[in-house]
Amino acid sequence: MSIRHGMLALLSRGPRYGYQLRAEFEASTGATWPLNIGQVYTTLTRMERDGLVEPGSADDQGRVVYTITEAGRTELERWFSTPVGQSDRPRDELVIKVAMATATGEAAQVLAAQRVATMRAMQQLTRAKRDSTDGLAQRLVLDSMIFKAEAEQRWLDHCEAILKEKNA
Repeated sequence: MSIRHGMLALLSRGPRYGYQLRAEFEASTGATWPLNIGQVYTTLTRMERDGLVEPGSADDQGRVVYTITEAGRTELERWFSTPVGQSDRPRDELVIKVAMATATGEAAQVLAAQRVATMRAMQQLTRAKRDSTDGLAQRLVLDSMIFKAEAEQRWLDHCEAILKEKNA
């Protein structure tokens, strides 16, 4: 997900200033994607340049409120309607690490260490979900992260089975 599109989604609900966007972005992503305020204002400046948002006048505290434009709504609709393809996702460092460890004979150690780390992460995510009071968006983000951790555990099982089969 791009920060730009996430901010457009938040602005589609109404005008916001930078610090509101930052706080709502982090809350909506379950605090899994922290933003620094410089990123927020740089993104707002670019979106203004591209005609996706319009700044309003500053309030009594000097905060400028931004509003989504029609072009911004069109861009947001395009983003929502376009599925995320596999090639749009970054390279998976774990897959590369396991491949390199296999080539160097270190795969068993890498897989064992990753299994422990993934199980810990799954436990932390499950606790966070149980304790969460931040609403539906955060629950969905945590569910996604839990499902990915479960899938990673299954993949680690698969890798270990393949290594045992090869070494048998």
